[in-house]
Amino acid sequence: MKNVRGTLVLGLVVLCAAAIYAAVDLSGTWNVQVDLGSQKGSPTFVLKQDGEKLTGTYSGALGESPIAGTVKGSDVTIDFEASGAKIHYSGKVDKDGKKITGDCDYGGQASGTFVATKKEGK
Repeated sequence: MKNVRGTLVLGLVVLCAAAIYAAVDLSGTWNVQVDLGSQKGSPTFVLKQDGEKLTGTYSGALGESPIAGTVKGSDVTIDFEASGAKIHYSGKVDKDGKKITGDCDYGGQASGTFVATKKEGK
């Protein structure tokens, strides 16, 4: 009987955690700090979330490009093309939905890390 109760409690904890991440909306303006080793950048993402789907715009040193991405639990992906290269960001959103940290790849030419912070009021 103890094992059944323990399993039920664990199941409830997992469901609650999933509900918290599901309730986070990434729509808004994000200030991004990118570190590619010898190069650093600070682009902006304007995101719109519809369920697990992300759309929006990248604005930065590479110009402006439409974004496509996904949100699955705490996992976030953002993809766009710039200067003929496919750019990929992959990270995790914090429980408050105000920070995303992860890795980025600039078309195989450069890779590094990023931290995106949601602009207040958006």
